[in-house]
Amino acid sequence: MTQANDPPDLKAAGNPGRGIFTAFGLAAEAEPLPPGLYVVATPIGNLKDVTFRALSVLAAADAVLAEDTRVTKRLLAHYGITTPLLTYNEHSNEAVRERMLHRLKEGQALALVSDAGTPLVSDPGYKLVQAAIAEGVPVTPIPGPSAVLTALVVSGLPTDRFFFEGFLPAKSAARRTRLAELDAIPGTLMLFEAPHRLPEMLADAAEVLGERPAVVARELTKLFETVRRGTLRTLADAFAREGPPKGEIVVLIGEAGERRGGPEADAALDAKLAAALQRHSIKDAAAIVAADFRLPKREVYARAVALSQRRDEPGGEE
Repeated sequence: MTQANDPPDLKAAGNPGRGIFTAFGLAAEAEPLPPGLYVVATPIGNLKDVTFRALSVLAAADAVLAEDTRVTKRLLAHYGITTPLLTYNEHSNEAVRERMLHRLKEGQALALVSDAGTPLVSDPGYKLVQAAIAEGVPVTPIPGPSAVLTALVVSGLPTDRFFFEGFLPAKSAARRTRLAELDAIPGTLMLFEAPHRLPEMLADAAEVLGERPAVVARELTKLFETVRRGTLRTLADAFAREGPPKGEIVVLIGEAGERRGGPEADAALDAKLAAALQRHSIKDAAAIVAADFRLPKREVYARAVALSQRRDEPGGEE
Protein backbone atom coordinates (compact mmCIF):
# COMPACT_ATOMS: atom_id res chain seq x y z
CA MET A 1 0.00 0.00 0.00
CA THR A 2 1.33 3.44 -0.92
CA GLN A 3 1.81 5.72 2.09
CA ALA A 4 0.35 9.22 2.04
CA ASN A 5 3.77 10.86 2.09
CA ASP A 6 5.32 8.62 -0.56
CA PRO A 7 5.56 9.66 -4.23
CA PRO A 8 3.59 7.60 -6.75
CA ASP A 9 5.15 4.38 -7.93
CA LEU A 10 6.11 5.33 -11.46
CA LYS A 11 6.83 1.75 -12.43
CA ALA A 12 3.30 0.73 -11.54
CA ALA A 13 2.04 3.70 -13.51
CA GLY A 14 3.81 2.40 -16.58
CA ASN A 15 6.57 5.01 -16.75
CA PRO A 16 8.61 3.95 -19.79
CA GLY A 17 11.79 5.47 -18.31
CA ARG A 18 11.98 3.17 -15.30
CA GLY A 19 14.90 0.76 -15.33
CA ILE A 20 16.76 2.76 -17.99
CA PHE A 21 19.88 4.85 -17.51
CA THR A 22 22.28 6.63 -19.81
CA ALA A 23 26.04 6.06 -19.69
CA PHE A 24 28.75 6.95 -22.22
CA GLY A 25 26.07 8.56 -24.33
CA LEU A 26 24.15 5.29 -24.69
CA ALA A 27 20.92 4.12 -23.08
CA ALA A 28 21.25 0.96 -20.99
CA GLU A 29 18.64 -1.24 -19.38
CA ALA A 30 19.23 -2.16 -15.75
CA GLU A 31 18.92 -5.76 -14.65
CA PRO A 32 16.00 -6.46 -12.26
CA LEU A 33 16.94 -6.33 -8.58
CA PRO A 34 16.11 -8.95 -5.96
CA PRO A 35 14.22 -7.47 -3.01
CA GLY A 36 16.27 -5.85 -0.29
CA LEU A 37 18.10 -2.74 0.84
CA TYR A 38 21.00 -1.58 -1.34
CA VAL A 39 23.58 0.77 0.23
CA VAL A 40 24.85 2.71 -2.78
CA ALA A 41 27.98 4.91 -2.86
CA THR A 42 27.63 8.02 -5.03
CA PRO A 43 30.21 10.60 -6.23
CA ILE A 44 31.72 13.00 -3.71
CA GLY A 45 32.00 15.70 -6.36
CA ASN A 46 32.81 14.55 -9.87
CA LEU A 47 29.74 12.83 -11.32
CA LYS A 48 31.97 10.67 -13.52
CA ASP A 49 33.14 8.78 -10.43
CA VAL A 50 29.87 6.83 -10.11
CA THR A 51 30.17 3.11 -10.86
CA PHE A 52 28.26 1.34 -13.61
CA ARG A 53 26.80 -1.03 -11.00
CA ALA A 54 25.56 1.91 -8.90
CA LEU A 55 23.76 3.39 -11.91
CA SER A 56 22.13 0.04 -12.64
CA VAL A 57 20.92 -0.34 -9.03
CA LEU A 58 19.61 3.24 -8.86
CA ALA A 59 17.72 2.75 -12.12
CA ALA A 60 16.22 -0.63 -11.17
CA ALA A 61 15.25 0.15 -7.57
CA ASP A 62 11.64 0.76 -6.60
CA ALA A 63 12.74 3.96 -4.83
CA VAL A 64 15.91 5.82 -3.83
CA LEU A 65 16.18 6.94 -0.21
CA ALA A 66 18.17 10.19 -0.09
CA GLU A 67 19.41 12.63 2.57
CA ASP A 68 18.41 15.57 0.37
CA THR A 69 16.32 14.69 -2.66
CA ARG A 70 17.40 17.92 -4.40
CA VAL A 71 21.03 16.79 -4.34
CA THR A 72 20.36 13.23 -5.47
CA LYS A 73 17.93 14.43 -8.14
CA ARG A 74 20.82 16.13 -9.96
CA LEU A 75 22.78 12.87 -10.08
CA LEU A 76 19.81 10.85 -11.31
CA ALA A 77 18.90 13.46 -13.92
CA HIS A 78 22.50 13.51 -15.22
CA TYR A 79 22.23 9.80 -15.99
CA GLY A 80 18.60 9.82 -17.17
CA ILE A 81 17.29 7.87 -14.15
CA THR A 82 13.64 8.40 -13.20
CA THR A 83 13.38 6.25 -10.05
CA PRO A 84 11.16 7.90 -7.40
CA LEU A 85 13.00 9.69 -4.59
CA LEU A 86 12.11 9.50 -0.89
CA THR A 87 13.66 11.55 1.91
CA TYR A 88 15.56 9.63 4.58
CA ASN A 89 17.91 11.67 6.79
CA GLU A 90 18.82 12.46 10.41
CA HIS A 91 15.36 13.92 11.00
CA SER A 92 13.56 10.76 9.90
CA ASN A 93 11.85 9.17 12.87
CA GLU A 94 10.86 5.63 13.75
CA ALA A 95 7.60 5.94 11.81
CA VAL A 96 9.52 6.72 8.62
CA ARG A 97 11.80 3.70 9.14
CA GLU A 98 8.74 1.52 9.71
CA ARG A 99 7.33 2.64 6.35
CA MET A 100 10.64 1.81 4.66
CA LEU A 101 10.73 -1.60 6.35
CA HIS A 102 7.15 -2.26 5.31
CA ARG A 103 8.09 -1.68 1.67
CA LEU A 104 11.17 -3.89 2.01
CA LYS A 105 9.17 -6.73 3.59
CA GLU A 106 6.62 -6.41 0.79
CA GLY A 107 9.43 -7.39 -1.57
CA GLN A 108 10.61 -4.03 -2.87
CA ALA A 109 14.20 -3.08 -3.66
CA LEU A 110 15.24 0.23 -2.06
CA ALA A 111 18.50 2.06 -2.71
CA LEU A 112 19.95 4.08 0.19
CA VAL A 113 22.29 6.96 -0.72
CA SER A 114 23.89 9.89 1.08
CA ASP A 115 24.39 13.36 -0.37
CA ALA A 116 27.89 12.29 -1.42
CA GLY A 117 30.15 9.29 -0.97
CA THR A 118 29.45 6.07 0.88
CA PRO A 119 26.33 6.00 3.09
CA LEU A 120 26.60 5.36 6.85
CA VAL A 121 29.88 7.33 7.12
CA SER A 122 28.81 10.24 9.35
CA ASP A 123 25.15 9.89 8.36
CA PRO A 124 22.14 8.20 10.00
CA GLY A 125 21.71 5.36 7.52
CA TYR A 126 22.98 2.75 9.97
CA LYS A 127 19.68 2.86 11.86
CA LEU A 128 17.81 1.69 8.78
CA VAL A 129 20.46 -0.94 8.04
CA GLN A 130 20.20 -2.23 11.62
CA ALA A 131 16.42 -2.39 11.36
CA ALA A 132 16.58 -4.22 8.03
CA ILE A 133 19.04 -6.78 9.42
CA ALA A 134 16.83 -7.32 12.48
CA GLU A 135 13.89 -8.06 10.18
CA GLY A 136 15.88 -10.48 8.04
CA VAL A 137 15.87 -8.17 5.02
CA PRO A 138 18.90 -8.64 2.72
CA VAL A 139 21.35 -5.70 2.78
CA THR A 140 23.72 -5.35 -0.18
CA PRO A 141 26.65 -2.91 -0.38
CA ILE A 142 27.31 -1.18 -3.70
CA PRO A 143 30.84 0.19 -3.12
CA GLY A 144 32.31 3.31 -4.66
CA PRO A 145 33.57 6.79 -3.79
CA SER A 146 34.46 7.74 -0.20
CA ALA A 147 35.82 11.10 0.94
CA VAL A 148 37.68 9.36 3.79
CA LEU A 149 39.67 6.97 1.59
CA THR A 150 40.14 9.55 -1.16
CA ALA A 151 41.74 11.95 1.31
CA LEU A 152 43.85 9.21 2.87
CA VAL A 153 45.46 8.01 -0.35
CA VAL A 154 46.36 11.54 -1.48
CA SER A 155 47.61 12.73 1.91
CA GLY A 156 51.06 11.18 1.87
CA LEU A 157 50.54 10.04 5.48
CA PRO A 158 50.80 6.38 6.53
CA THR A 159 47.85 4.29 5.36
CA ASP A 160 48.52 1.03 7.19
CA ARG A 161 46.57 2.15 10.28
CA PHE A 162 44.02 4.95 10.46
CA PHE A 163 41.19 6.04 12.71
CA PHE A 164 38.13 7.95 11.44
CA GLU A 165 36.74 10.26 14.10
CA GLY A 166 34.17 12.20 12.09
CA PHE A 167 33.30 15.65 13.45
CA LEU A 168 34.89 16.87 16.67
CA PRO A 169 32.79 18.82 19.23
CA ALA A 170 32.03 22.39 18.19
CA LYS A 171 33.12 23.97 21.49
CA SER A 172 36.85 24.40 22.12
CA ALA A 173 36.94 22.89 25.63
CA ALA A 174 35.08 19.74 24.59
CA ARG A 175 37.13 19.55 21.41
CA ARG A 176 40.41 19.67 23.35
CA THR A 177 39.19 16.97 25.70
CA ARG A 178 38.37 14.69 22.79
CA LEU A 179 41.69 15.45 21.07
CA ALA A 180 43.52 14.46 24.25
CA GLU A 181 41.65 11.14 24.17
CA LEU A 182 42.71 10.61 20.54
CA ASP A 183 46.35 11.41 21.30
CA ALA A 184 47.36 7.82 22.06
CA ILE A 185 45.73 6.23 19.01
CA PRO A 186 48.43 4.58 16.87
CA GLY A 187 47.84 5.62 13.29
CA THR A 188 46.65 8.44 11.08
CA LEU A 189 43.71 10.40 12.50
CA MET A 190 40.97 11.44 10.07
CA LEU A 191 38.37 14.14 10.76
CA PHE A 192 35.58 16.00 9.02
CA GLU A 193 35.31 19.69 9.84
CA ALA A 194 33.06 22.60 8.97
CA PRO A 195 34.95 25.36 7.12
CA HIS A 196 34.16 28.09 9.66
CA ARG A 197 35.59 25.99 12.51
CA LEU A 198 38.75 24.83 10.71
CA PRO A 199 41.23 27.52 11.92
CA GLU A 200 40.38 27.14 15.61
CA MET A 201 40.17 23.35 15.37
CA LEU A 202 43.68 23.21 13.90
CA ALA A 203 44.91 25.54 16.64
CA ASP A 204 43.41 23.30 19.33
CA ALA A 205 44.89 20.20 17.67
CA ALA A 206 48.35 21.81 17.53
CA GLU A 207 48.11 22.71 21.21
CA VAL A 208 46.92 19.28 22.36
CA LEU A 209 48.67 16.91 19.93
CA GLY A 210 51.90 18.80 19.34
CA GLU A 211 53.95 19.24 16.19
CA ARG A 212 52.51 16.46 14.06
CA PRO A 213 52.32 16.32 10.26
CA ALA A 214 48.85 17.16 8.96
CA VAL A 215 46.86 17.55 5.76
CA VAL A 216 43.79 19.62 4.92
CA ALA A 217 42.00 18.19 1.86
CA ARG A 218 39.27 20.39 0.40
CA GLU A 219 36.70 19.90 -2.38
CA LEU A 220 38.12 16.50 -3.36
CA THR A 221 37.41 15.45 -6.97
CA LYS A 222 35.86 18.87 -7.66
CA LEU A 223 37.08 21.76 -9.81
CA PHE A 224 38.79 23.58 -6.92
CA GLU A 225 40.31 20.55 -5.22
CA THR A 226 43.21 21.50 -2.94
CA VAL A 227 45.44 19.48 -0.64
CA ARG A 228 47.48 21.49 1.89
CA ARG A 229 50.30 19.72 3.74
CA GLY A 230 52.38 20.87 6.70
CA THR A 231 52.39 20.55 10.47
CA LEU A 232 49.39 21.23 12.66
CA ARG A 233 50.96 24.52 13.77
CA THR A 234 51.90 25.77 10.29
CA LEU A 235 48.46 24.90 8.93
CA ALA A 236 46.74 26.49 11.93
CA ASP A 237 48.75 29.69 11.45
CA ALA A 238 48.08 29.72 7.70
CA PHE A 239 44.31 29.38 8.03
CA ALA A 240 44.25 31.88 10.89
CA ARG A 241 45.78 34.43 8.48
CA GLU A 242 43.73 33.45 5.44
CA GLY A 243 40.42 32.83 7.17
CA PRO A 244 38.12 29.82 6.79
CA PRO A 245 38.14 28.13 3.38
CA LYS A 246 35.07 27.09 1.47
CA GLY A 247 33.81 23.63 0.61
CA GLU A 248 33.87 20.12 2.05
CA ILE A 249 36.92 19.43 4.23
CA VAL A 250 38.77 16.35 5.48
CA VAL A 251 41.62 16.81 7.98
CA LEU A 252 44.29 14.15 8.46
CA ILE A 253 46.79 14.11 11.31
CA GLY A 254 49.88 11.94 11.38
CA GLU A 255 50.79 9.64 14.26
CA ALA A 256 52.92 11.02 17.08
CA GLY A 257 56.65 10.55 16.65
CA GLU A 258 58.94 8.43 18.78
CA ARG A 259 58.83 10.86 21.67
CA ARG A 260 57.85 8.17 24.17
CA GLY A 261 60.59 5.62 23.82
CA GLY A 262 64.21 5.23 24.79
CA PRO A 263 66.11 5.33 28.06
CA GLU A 264 66.58 9.09 28.01
CA ALA A 265 62.85 9.73 27.59
CA ASP A 266 62.05 7.26 30.37
CA ALA A 267 64.59 8.87 32.69
CA ALA A 268 63.18 12.34 32.04
CA LEU A 269 59.66 11.11 32.68
CA ASP A 270 60.63 9.42 35.94
CA ALA A 271 62.49 12.51 37.13
CA LYS A 272 59.48 14.70 36.44
CA LEU A 273 57.18 12.24 38.20
CA ALA A 274 59.43 11.96 41.22
CA ALA A 275 59.43 15.72 41.63
CA ALA A 276 55.64 15.92 41.19
CA LEU A 277 55.08 13.12 43.72
CA GLN A 278 56.86 15.18 46.36
CA ARG A 279 54.06 17.76 46.19
CA HIS A 280 50.99 15.95 44.82
CA SER A 281 48.99 12.75 45.06
CA ILE A 282 49.72 9.98 42.58
CA LYS A 283 46.61 10.87 40.58
CA ASP A 284 47.40 14.59 40.42
CA ALA A 285 51.09 14.05 39.74
CA ALA A 286 50.26 11.70 36.87
CA ALA A 287 47.79 14.19 35.38
CA ILE A 288 50.31 17.05 35.54
CA VAL A 289 53.16 15.06 33.99
CA ALA A 290 50.91 13.48 31.36
CA ALA A 291 49.93 16.96 30.20
CA ASP A 292 53.58 18.11 30.15
CA PHE A 293 54.77 15.09 28.17
CA ARG A 294 51.61 14.78 26.07
CA LEU A 295 51.18 11.17 27.13
CA PRO A 296 48.04 9.16 27.99
CA LYS A 297 47.06 9.64 31.64
CA ARG A 298 46.65 5.90 32.20
CA GLU A 299 50.19 5.23 31.01
CA VAL A 300 51.71 7.91 33.26
CA TYR A 301 49.52 6.91 36.22
CA ALA A 302 50.74 3.31 36.03
CA ARG A 303 54.33 4.55 35.94
CA ALA A 304 53.68 6.87 38.90
CA VAL A 305 52.24 3.98 40.94
CA ALA A 306 55.30 1.84 40.20
CA LEU A 307 57.65 4.70 41.05
CA SER A 308 55.81 5.41 44.30
CA GLN A 309 55.93 1.77 45.31
CA ARG A 310 59.69 1.58 44.68
CA ARG A 311 60.16 4.73 46.74
CA ASP A 312 58.18 3.28 49.67
CA GLU A 313 60.03 -0.04 49.74
CA PRO A 314 62.77 -0.50 52.39
CA GLY A 315 66.00 0.77 50.89
CA GLY A 316 64.05 2.34 48.02
CA GLU A 317 64.69 5.65 46.32
CA GLU A 318 64.24 8.83 48.31
